[in-house]
Amino acid sequence: MENNEQVEERKEKVTASEEEVTEITEEKGTLSEEKPAEVDYKEKYYYLAAEMDNLRKRLDREKSQIIKFGLEGVLSDLVQVVDTFELTLKAVRNVDDEQVKNIVVGLDMVNNQFLSTLKKHGLEKIETENKDFDPNFHEAIGQEDGKKENKILREEQSGYVLNGRVLRASKVIVSK
Repeated sequence: MENNEQVEERKEKVTASEEEVTEITEEKGTLSEEKPAEVDYKEKYYYLAAEMDNLRKRLDREKSQIIKFGLEGVLSDLVQVVDTFELTLKAVRNVDDEQVKNIVVGLDMVNNQFLSTLKKHGLEKIETENKDFDPNFHEAIGQEDGKKENKILREEQSGYVLNGRVLRASKVIVSK
C-alpha cells in the first residue's frame, strides 16, 4: 500500500505542478500583454528625451546667433557715422592751417579708437587695397582701364563684415 500511497502522492504533485504551469502560463500571457505598453512608455520617454536634447541644442545655437548678430542693426547705423567721420577727415586733411592739422590728428585718434571699439564687437573693415574683385565682399560701381583685369583700383565706400557675415559690401571701381 505504501506504493499506492506514493503513487497517489506523486499524482497529486503532478496535478499540482500542471496547475502551477497553467497559472504561470496565464500570468506570462498577461505579462506579455503588459510588456508592449511598458515598451511603448519607454519608447515615448526616449523620444521625448531626444526631443528635449534637440530643443536644448537648437536654443543654444539660436542664443549664440543672437549674441553674435544681435547688434547688427545698431552697428549698421554706426557704420554710416563712421563714413561721415572719414569723409570729414578727408576734406580737412589737406588744409595747410596749423590749427586744423592739430584737429585732424585728434579726429584721426578718435576715428581709430571708434574703429577699434567696433572691431571688439565683431565689426571689421573689408580690405580692398591691391585685392582681386570678389562679388561676395565687393560691389562694383564702375570700371576703368587697368593693368590687370578684375583688380580693385580704388574704394569709394568702405564695406564691413560682422562676425564673418557681410554687413555692407565695399563699393569699388574695378579694372577692365
